[in-house]
Parts: sequence; C-alpha cells; structure tokens
Amino acid sequence: MSRGLFITLEGLDGSGKTTQINRLSTWLKQRGHAPLVTRQPGGTATGDRIRSLVLDSRSTGLAPMAEMALMFADRAQAIAEVIEPALKAGQIVLCDRFTDSTEAYQGGGRELGSSVVLELHRLLCGNLQPGLTLLLLPGLEASLARARHRNQRTADENGADENRFEQEQEAFYRRVWQKYREIAAREPARVVLIEGDLSIDEVHERIVEAVSERLAGSIRALRTD
Repeated sequence: MSRGLFITLEGLDGSGKTTQINRLSTWLKQRGHAPLVTRQPGGTATGDRIRSLVLDSRSTGLAPMAEMALMFADRAQAIAEVIEPALKAGQIVLCDRFTDSTEAYQGGGRELGSSVVLELHRLLCGNLQPGLTLLLLPGLEASLARARHRNQRTADENGADENRFEQEQEAFYRRVWQKYREIAAREPARVVLIEGDLSIDEVHERIVEAVSERLAGSIRALRTD
C-alpha cells in the first residue's frame, strides 16, 4: 500500500483556514478520496485538553518555552495517534496547523527563533514533513478582526474561550506574519503561498490547483516505481 499525502493549512487566525479545509475535504470526497481532517492543537483527547489550556485567555503568565513545549506535546501525540497511522494506511491527511505554526507564533511572535523549533520537531516529531503546505496570508488587520469576532461568537454560543493569542499586540502578529513569509521563501517546493484579500472561491480555486498538481505528481511517482 502506498503512503498517504500529508497536507497542512497555515496562516493567522481569521485567514479562512477552517472554511478552506472543509471545502477541500468536500472536493476530495467528490473525487473518491476519504481524507482525514484534524487540527492542532487538538485532534486527540490529550490534544483537546492542551488546546483548552494554551488558547484560554485565563492562562496568564505562561512562559514562551512552556507554551512551545505544550504545542509539541500535542503534536507528538497527534502524530502517533492520528496522523502517522492514517498516512501508513494510504489516506490523505488534512491538518489545520502544524510545526510551521509553532515556528511562526513561538519562534517569530515570541521571539524564540527558528532553530529551537526545528530541532524540537526533529527530536519529538521524527522530522515528519507535510507533502504540501497551503499558507493563507490575507491582510493582517482583516484577519485579526475576523478572528476576534469569531472567537467572541464562539464564547457567546458555548462558553469556549480561545482568545488568548488574539489579545496580543499588533507587533506580535507582525513578527508572526514575517516568519510565515520567511518559511515560504525557505521552502518553496513545499509551501504554496496564497496571499492577498481574495474571495473564498478564489482561495479555494488556488488550493484545488495546488492539490491537483501534487496528487498528479504522486500518481506519476507511483507509476514510475
């Protein structure tokens, strides 16, 4: 059995990742695939508990290194419990955030640097790399406004508080934004940058184009083998 394809979606909160990952999942199902959709932090029982801690605005005073360690604990569990078994079974895995998020938010936003993030990924995650990363970077101000509105609506509806990062100042998000751009420039073969204030349909079209190309490449590789 051939190994599955690991696709991640990245970007600031409010960039439209959740909408696009759901649309991509539907598109893949219509073409006979059975994608597994997961998210980080979260996606496992342990990960959901970590998510509730690191995203809750009441988690004040959490040291940057502790925050990063929690993100990697979540990720290591998700790889072992969900992602790696699905890939071994030949599935397409769609993951909302992966190590690029840690490099952007903790490495960039918290100013811990990229080296420590990449080394922890190598040690704790077996250096598992996505076959394709779709990086959504619409306008910064619009993304933050959407994220804050969404999180407030969620809190009003079910009491969930995931506003901790949205309380950061603009300078934090500028560093996150810049680090994402650095990642895209460093790894152009893996990262497809979808930039600008595009419509939902326009973003979906670009995602479909990138995924179609990667799937075609996978099929060609199998035939060659």
